[in-house]
Amino acid sequence: MQRPLVADVQFDTLPISHGASIMNRFPFPPIGVCTLWLFSAPALGYGSPLAEARSTAPQAQTPAAKQQDGGSKPSTAIEAWQSNAPANAPKHEEHTVRAAETDEFRIGAGDILQISVWKEPEVSVPSTVVRPDGKITMPLIKDIAVAGLTPHEVEQLITAGLANYVNTPNVTVVVSGINSKKIYVIGAVKKEGPIAYTYRMTVMQAITEAGGLTDYAKKKKIYVLRAVNGSETRIPFDYNAVLSGKYLDPVLLLPNDTLVVPH
Repeated sequence: MQRPLVADVQFDTLPISHGASIMNRFPFPPIGVCTLWLFSAPALGYGSPLAEARSTAPQAQTPAAKQQDGGSKPSTAIEAWQSNAPANAPKHEEHTVRAAETDEFRIGAGDILQISVWKEPEVSVPSTVVRPDGKITMPLIKDIAVAGLTPHEVEQLITAGLANYVNTPNVTVVVSGINSKKIYVIGAVKKEGPIAYTYRMTVMQAITEAGGLTDYAKKKKIYVLRAVNGSETRIPFDYNAVLSGKYLDPVLLLPNDTLVVPH
């Protein structure tokens, strides 16, 4: 008696890629063999050809995996400089201490103000200089302390003072001359002395304002002296590294900073 056909097949040892062996053992047409293999292989513990194709296909790497493999590169020159800087090196954020506080201009001694009261030329002041004591003089309200205030705060102060004399005064204060904000440059530059701080200035810009470096300047030893919370802070600056484009000028100067260029 002929043995059953299925018993004559050893599925656990039969290589899944040998289609010829299957056709020799099964007297079925090729279509039947393909159909039997596609539907029976997963049930018998073999991976189907479609599953194997999916498992061997290259998978797209997610951004998270890329970051684990190689990490992310710094996107700016400042980040690159910070990543390579020593652990005790001042960070870029430390260089701009109180920078946000200086965004709004505050009036100081020596500044020139123009005060206009709408439809009231008699109490308007075309030009006045803030005295060393921080005050200005106006008609009707006399001396007003304006040093340390913003132009908007001075407008409110004058409006309140004129309220007893003028019906709903409309006051505008314009700073027409800035003389109170300065930085100081000393050492191996062509023009030592104070520089008017009329814009947000970097160290490289201040050196340019001072006429540039002399031939004896120690370009890697430049630093900025800044008073922070009652103590003096020294901020280093590498002229050669900035000039070569290794990183951007990371130091934003503030009023009363002193830029020192050693010989």
